[in-house]
Parts: sequence; structure tokens; C-alpha cells
Amino acid sequence: MSKHVVTGAFGYSGKYIATRLLDAGHEVHTLTNSLNRENPFGGKVRASPLCFDKPERLADSLRGADVLYNTYWVRFTHKDFKHAAAVDNTIKLFDAAKKADVRRVVHVSIANPSERSELDYFRGKARLERALVESGLSHCILRPTVLFGKEDILINNIAWTLRRLPVFGVFGNGKYRIQPVYVDDLAALAVEHAAGNENEIVNAVGPETFTFRELVKTIGSIIGRRRPIVPVPPRIGYYATWMLGKVMGDVFITREEIAGLMQGLLCCDSEPTGWTKLTDWCREHAEELGRRYASELARRRNRDKSYKDL
Repeated sequence: MSKHVVTGAFGYSGKYIATRLLDAGHEVHTLTNSLNRENPFGGKVRASPLCFDKPERLADSLRGADVLYNTYWVRFTHKDFKHAAAVDNTIKLFDAAKKADVRRVVHVSIANPSERSELDYFRGKARLERALVESGLSHCILRPTVLFGKEDILINNIAWTLRRLPVFGVFGNGKYRIQPVYVDDLAALAVEHAAGNENEIVNAVGPETFTFRELVKTIGSIIGRRRPIVPVPPRIGYYATWMLGKVMGDVFITREEIAGLMQGLLCCDSEPTGWTKLTDWCREHAEELGRRYASELARRRNRDKSYKDL
């Protein structure tokens, strides 16, 4: 039994990592910005704040930890949070891990990061990979494509849209590829590679690859909402989703996310490392998939409720 620290264990991917660690008999702590959020683990997981402005306190919260699993990030830049701040904060977290003599860091990045990218998300993730390598910490960098699971936003909101609108618009021709990976498969990879010592980069890739048009068609078929799928110019598609986001009090999708999707950055040419098929998972959850809208901003603004209640 050893101490493992997971950022965001009351949220999405961090929750699955923490669950696997507890099942393996480890002591699990979490660092979180949502100390008052419902704790799904009861007293089994101790929570401490992600106090990026207090580096010594941050290091103290990591002392005695064998492994740090970092899932901290922001999906897009907003008036309340920014990619640049997330990059700076994560570097502070790596510095704290080094000061605390953490043996190994498992860091969740993204597929196809590049410091030359014009997209803040992919450029920021690449900058953090370099920072972790340069820190000298033993590490495994996991590069997921796009996650799916009960707390997912993208797949759920595709289903939500299909349930409510008579047609579904895809950006451009919809032929760009997407390769979803199950969130618990990512967690299994994280725990597996935490045990090693070699520095490594692992693509977290699901076993199925779709074009975006095929993905929408497949989800619609599974939930019983087959809709006409029509190509839409990206600019018009963005404004349509912007209006939908305003109605829902959320950001449905950003220009950068559309660009990353259309550039095929949510797919990589490597062998699958996950084994759960999106189609199987969707069939298992067809009745509830897309029944409720999943709001990114609601999750960030309400730090008390669990994701399932937002």
C-alpha cells in the first residue's frame, strides 16, 4: 500500500483513476479546486486544495506520495479561466512534485500536441509535456484522443442534440476522423504505467475509428434518433452552436475545438491501447445517453454538486 495523489478525483477522469487505485488497495489523496463537491468515495479519499499560489503548501500536500496523477486542465479560455493560467499552474504542480520527492508523475495530455500549433489547447499541452521532461521527474505522458463515459460532454451532447433537433449539421464534409477512448480504459493505463520507472509517452486510443459524420450517424441509430446529417460551413456552424450555448448558458463548442476536430487531431495512427468500444458502451447506456445536457460552465461555476446533478 502506497500513497497516490490524483488531481480532480471528484470530477471526471480523476474519479476513475482514484477508483482503480482504491480497488488496488492504495492510499489515495486528491488535490482539487472543488473541496465542497460531493465526495463519491466517502472518507476513503482525503482532499486538499490545489493552492497554486502557495507553492510550499502545494509541495507539502504531495510529500510521501509515490505517484502523482495529473488530470488538471481547462477545456477552453474563458473570462473565468484561461489556458495560459492552466499551463503556469501545471508547471507549479510539477515543481511541487519535485520538491516533495514524488517518485513518478503520470500526466494526462492530448493526442497530437505541438508547440507550433495555432491552437492554444494543443500548444499548451505540448508546452507542459516539455516542462515535465525537463523537470527530470520520472514520468509517463498519456495522450488520449477524446474521452467518453458517463460524465462525458462531447458524446453526450451529440446525443442530446440528436434527441431534440430534426437535423444535425456537421462542420464541412464531416470526413475528419475521431477515435474515442473510454475514460476507465485511460484510468487503467494510468495505473498500469505508474508502476514503471522508464520515461514514456503512450497514446490512449480506443479500438474504433469513425469519421465525424459516421460517429453522429452511429449515435443516432443507437439511441433511436436517426436524423438527416447536413454539411455546414464551419463559420455558420460555429454561430449556430454559439447561439445554442447562449440558450443553455454554456459554451457548446469553440472555434479552436472545431479547428482541431476538422484537422483530425482527435485521431492518431497507432494501435489501440483501450479496449472498450464506443458502440458497445452507447448501446449499454442508450436509454440515458443525451437525456440531459452536460454543461462545462455549470461544472466550473458550481463546485458543490456532483457532475451527475448538474
